[in-house]
Formats: sequence, C-alpha cells, structure tokens
Amino acid sequence: MRCEAVADDLAGVADGSAILDQRERRHVEQCLRCQADLVHHRRILRAMRAMRTEVLEPSPGLLPEVLALIEHAGERQAIRVLLSGRRVAYIGGLAAAATAAGAGALVLASRHRRAS
Repeated sequence: MRCEAVADDLAGVADGSAILDQRERRHVEQCLRCQADLVHHRRILRAMRAMRTEVLEPSPGLLPEVLALIEHAGERQAIRVLLSGRRVAYIGGLAAAATAAGAGALVLASRHRRAS
C-alpha cells in the first residue's frame, strides 16, 4: 500500500469522521510519513479547538485605526471609480457639449448684433 492511498483519510481519522480498514491501519502503523501526517492533523485540530475558546482583546486604539483605514480606502476607491471608465467619457462628453453650446450661443449673439 502507498501513502497516497490513505493520505486523504488521515484528516478524517484525526477528527473521528473516518475509519481506516485493517490494511490501511497496518500501513499507518508501519509508515513514519503517515504517522507524522496523522500527528500533524491532530495538532491542527487541537490548535483550532484552543482558538475556539480563546477570547482576544483588541489593543487600545486598534478600532479607531481600523476605521480610519477603512474610511481612507473608501475615499480612494470613490475617487478611482469617479476617474475611471465610462464616467470620464461622460464628463468629457458633457464638457464638449457645453463648449459647443457656448460657441453656438456666441455665433447666434454675433448674428443678432449684425442684424440689428
């Protein structure tokens, strides 16, 4: 039997959700690599269980710092969205239309002066 045949089941063996058959158990008992993998999975489970019950207190000033970073990132994103893509094209189109309207108004005003 090869290690690859039991490697996927070792995590399940560690948490009790999988059971190895006799041949697989015999391989794990004789294979140092698989024994090390099984120990590794069990250590990870113990660490995760310890983290589940551990309560972490944030350092003073952490919350205001995080909120300031979020606000700063939000402002940067808003500016980036404003300056990117179609919005720039719309703003450029509006500026061109306003310029054309101003030029048309000047032409009409000059014709009106000549006529009177």
